[in-house]
Amino acid sequence: MKEIFAALAKAQKEFGPALKTSSNPHFKTRYAALDACIEAVIDALNNNGIMLMQQTHLCDDGVIVETTFLHESGQQFSAGKLHIPAAKHDPQGFGGALTYARRYSLQAACGIAPEDDDANKATASYNERKKPEAKVEEVKPTPKPEPKPSPEKKTSGNGGEWNIVLKEKDGGDWAQAIMDAVEVALELAKSAEDVNNIFRVNKVHFDRLKEETPTIYADALELLKKTKGSFKE
Repeated sequence: MKEIFAALAKAQKEFGPALKTSSNPHFKTRYAALDACIEAVIDALNNNGIMLMQQTHLCDDGVIVETTFLHESGQQFSAGKLHIPAAKHDPQGFGGALTYARRYSLQAACGIAPEDDDANKATASYNERKKPEAKVEEVKPTPKPEPKPSPEKKTSGNGGEWNIVLKEKDGGDWAQAIMDAVEVALELAKSAEDVNNIFRVNKVHFDRLKEETPTIYADALELLKKTKGSFKE
């Protein structure tokens, strides 16, 4: 096989392009016909002592073509069999399949291609028409803002020596906080006048107790009265 392979290598250097000299009116395209493919290689093959032969084999649904190269040394090389089904089972259908099979078998065996490949052209045309793929961007969840701490409420009496300042937080027991502050103030009182001043200065707190927690308001008045009475004795 050494001689035929060496001759094929030399011939391949001389192959020309398969020119698109034929047209397809249905698809409005041009293609390299069988004669153009043969013309592109036959001289180079013959000049290097190679004969081109395309054999056909029996097939019920189409044609089978085998492209073979015969060297003057007696060596031969087959490029394999190509099966092409016939579009119609009549002489015209089988004839068309045979021409198609010979053309593409020869192109594959010789390693040649038309000057402008239809497949590449069709692919480029498809890519131009194809819409760009939609990009799916990762949607990151919007972080929830951290709740801002509620401002601390501050209520104060009228000011002075016995003034009670209440710092009230959400959820806190403000009524009990007032009572605790009143108890501390009464423990520091030294006279009935001090008790009167505790009530007068912090009247805003007692008014709120009266409006929102009447029971605790009553307890607070009872404590004031009891403490005041202890000084009279």
